[in-house]
Amino acid sequence: MPLPLNGVTIVDFSRILSGPYATMILADLGAAVIKVERPGKGDDARRLPPLKDGKSAYFAAVNRGKRSIALDLDVEADRALLDRILARADVLVENFRPGVMARHGLDWDTLHGRFPQMHYASVSGYGQTGPDAKRPAYDTVVQARGGLMGLTGTPDEPRRAGSSVGDLAGGMFLVQGILAALYARQADGTGRRIDVGQLDAQVALMDQAIAQAALNDTAPSNATRHPSIAPCEAVAASDGPFVLAAGTDAQFEKLCLTLQLPLADDPRFADNAARLTHARLLKRLIEAVTLEFPRSHWLAKLTAAGIPCAPIQSMEQVMKDPQLLARNMIVDVLDRYGRATFKAAGNPIKISGMEDRPARPAPPELDGNRADILRWLDTD
Repeated sequence: MPLPLNGVTIVDFSRILSGPYATMILADLGAAVIKVERPGKGDDARRLPPLKDGKSAYFAAVNRGKRSIALDLDVEADRALLDRILARADVLVENFRPGVMARHGLDWDTLHGRFPQMHYASVSGYGQTGPDAKRPAYDTVVQARGGLMGLTGTPDEPRRAGSSVGDLAGGMFLVQGILAALYARQADGTGRRIDVGQLDAQVALMDQAIAQAALNDTAPSNATRHPSIAPCEAVAASDGPFVLAAGTDAQFEKLCLTLQLPLADDPRFADNAARLTHARLLKRLIEAVTLEFPRSHWLAKLTAAGIPCAPIQSMEQVMKDPQLLARNMIVDVLDRYGRATFKAAGNPIKISGMEDRPARPAPPELDGNRADILRWLDTD
């Protein structure tokens, strides 16, 4: 079975993370991604650490399976070549600030008039509209303004999430917009403008926090436990913390039986609302038991009882997690000679009939696919 996006051509002007992450997902699903880069320099991510033999693992992880062509947009011959590529493209992807593409005559209004079938997908810090549309933004800026740093930290010590959530969310929502536009084009043949702001994407992930802030007129902060479920947090064992969650009354009853805690009939813990009111006390009562034995003891007993729980893993442990390995979520990225060179996250989208390979194709060398792209342009 061919991959779902076989036959779809993406022209990718994006760099660093949010746009390349989106086009990586599309490439994993079968799209042909042509990465347009600056001659001599290319995507700045090519030089970002960690490096191995002078190659960026960061770049490889989100640009695997793409093709690269270097074009100088001020050179007439390169512009003519770009026009030939755009004429055969289904989607253009870019993640510059609004106005940058227009300086090169590559804005939506100009290109839609020339290539009306082509979708134009943009992801930027603040989107294409609004008073701050042209302001620059990075992931940390988006996490701060979108409330995540305040939620994961405290007013005195705000904390960035350990992953680039704002960038990645922007890329994921851009993919959804592109797929919806490709589907809609089947009806009328018309290209669409897709506009995703990373700040918008970050706020879209804050559903629980928004609901709580709206009803309580108070923004949640320092979210070390779930704001709507108790118990649902890290608790201490004799050798360190682990996570448990009892989201239903039935699970809480099983938890009490497993820990031999006489709390199931205590009115302070009779239902989830009561447990939330007494969440701090509940945690102390649980830890009075869990501190007696190591994490492995409790994880085995809670798992056997059907209570959601997990170790708090380092990334080294995540890379060896048998569940993730069984799902091809830690994959090899090959070099151009077919050798496993880097590790990267796999594709979480599993579709029947779609091969889910444990290795992914190499990232492109800068301008390394010019000859292939020229041959493709000369075919019908």
